[in-house]
Amino acid sequence: MHDKEAQDRIIALEEQLRRAMLASDVEALDRLMSPGLLFTTHMGQVIGKQEDLDMHRSGLLKFTAIGAAERQIVADARLGVISARMNLAGSFGAAPFNLDLRCTRTWRAPDDDGQWQIVAGHMSLA
Repeated sequence: MHDKEAQDRIIALEEQLRRAMLASDVEALDRLMSPGLLFTTHMGQVIGKQEDLDMHRSGLLKFTAIGAAERQIVADARLGVISARMNLAGSFGAAPFNLDLRCTRTWRAPDDDGQWQIVAGHMSLA
C-alpha cells in the first residue's frame, strides 16, 4: 500500500468518527473503538471505551462542531497515527465548551477483514 493510500484511509476513518461523534451514534462509535481503548482527555483523565460510549448514550457529552486542521499522518497497511489540531464545540452536561485542542489517535487494522479501530487517543490544549 502506498503511503498516500494509507493516509487517505486514516482521513476517511477520521471522517466516520467525526460524523458519529456529532450524531452521538453509539453503534458507529462502538464499531470504531477497540474494546481496550485508552483515551487521555485534555484534563488528564484516562477513560476507556465504555466510559466514552456512556457519555454519548446518556447525552452528557454533545458535540455541535468538530473541525480538524494541521493534520499529520503516519500510516501503513496495519497501523495509522494522526495528529491534528481540533476545534471542538458542544456541551458537557449543562456547560457549553469551545476548545482548541491537539489530538493524537492511533488506528489499528483488524486481524481479519473487520473494522479498523482506535486503540489509543490523547488530547491536550493546543
